[in-house]
Amino acid sequence: MNSESLNYPSGKVAAFRGQPSYEDREAVQRLVRDALDQLALSEDFIQPGDRVVMKPNWVKESDERFHDEHHWEYVVTHPAVIEAVCRWVVPKLRGSGSIVICDAPQTDSSFRKIREYCQLEAMIQRLTEAYPDVSIELLDLRPEEWHAVDGVTVSKTKLTGDPLGSTHVKLNEASEFVGFAGQGKLYGASYDMDETNSVHQGERHEYMLCRTPMDADVLINLPKLKTHKKVGLTCALKNLVGINANKNWLPHHTEGAPEDGGDQFPKATTKAKLENRWMGTAKRWLKNRPSLSLLFVPLKKLGRLYFGDTQKVVRSGNWSGNDTCWRMVLDLNKCLLFFDGQGRRRTQPLRYLAVVDGIVGGDGNGPMAPDPKPTGVIIAGTHPASVDMVAATVMGFDWKRIRMLNYVFQMNHLNFAPFDPESIQVESNHEPWQGSVSQMDDVCDYKPHFGWVGAIEKQERSIAE
Repeated sequence: MNSESLNYPSGKVAAFRGQPSYEDREAVQRLVRDALDQLALSEDFIQPGDRVVMKPNWVKESDERFHDEHHWEYVVTHPAVIEAVCRWVVPKLRGSGSIVICDAPQTDSSFRKIREYCQLEAMIQRLTEAYPDVSIELLDLRPEEWHAVDGVTVSKTKLTGDPLGSTHVKLNEASEFVGFAGQGKLYGASYDMDETNSVHQGERHEYMLCRTPMDADVLINLPKLKTHKKVGLTCALKNLVGINANKNWLPHHTEGAPEDGGDQFPKATTKAKLENRWMGTAKRWLKNRPSLSLLFVPLKKLGRLYFGDTQKVVRSGNWSGNDTCWRMVLDLNKCLLFFDGQGRRRTQPLRYLAVVDGIVGGDGNGPMAPDPKPTGVIIAGTHPASVDMVAATVMGFDWKRIRMLNYVFQMNHLNFAPFDPESIQVESNHEPWQGSVSQMDDVCDYKPHFGWVGAIEKQERSIAE
């Protein structure tokens, strides 16, 4: 089979509503099971001996405004949902196979605290006792963890990373960055812009992925239903950022304002130009002097007083005009869906499933400082674009106004969504959601990130009670 024509049909999407809390773990399991059963997947979707990889959203151990164990349920995929999916999967393995639950959180996150706050060890113990014949393990896929003081990286700790190593994917001419005017000014995950731009220039566009998810027989994406400052919402498509072995290869924004060919700021004001020049100089200076990063902390605090706090001021591409990040997100999905663990083109489609945790979602300043949004929703489907369209609609957003979703149906190369959006059918226990996405009614009133207010909301919608 020609991998350019791998068949990833839209299928149907299950969107089920239940109690908007995690207190009753059995109720959560029933809701997840009902949504998955509604998909009516083939019996051989999961087979004995399969390597099943589950990818939750563990971006940060807690809301970055509070940094404590009381503010995490609306930030990360809840263990009750992860456990429910595990309990749905394991019987299908029939005593043979493995489950790896893994993510590469944001580099300055604490995986130790994620395990502690989410009580992941207790979850694994329950599952192991219930299913002793199936290997179930947790993995932090990151090659290193950064230690930050007030948002400034002051040290880095080497980690084991993915035990299977990494997968180098040369997307090249199939990338959404081909012909992008922002090349040369792309900003990734650290001060080293040279590294980011070295792998994204002309028709050279490369990514370094963790091999465990790339090698999976079945990939189960377990995103959180949240707003996102750079792409509008984070769900199935955006959650693939967490399978990267080098996040600095991921362009997040383009330096400058639209007048300068960038999307870092909405306008090239005098203050924005000064901030860009000042921060650019500081980043270049610190790039090769990490031991001096602590000296930058008080300077950044002074800068915040003058330029404004990121929770209130648009910068770093955190607005609806970001024309960079969506390209990276679609590229990552091409990498997973069209390439295997050795970086070679797949000859058969990947068995893929997404189960979205919207029991308590996050709105406002997502993804790491959202407000809790009790929604009581589980969304499941076998195509990331279909799932995200339904998720955006459930949130009360117009998916056509979100670049990441609008352009997913306009890809020229390695098109993993070659179907009519109107063909997507929603199955639900909530009657107003039954049918086509365009007909969904009685949706939830999620507030966008402040940089997206007025840009993605539906013009007319009824708000769920």
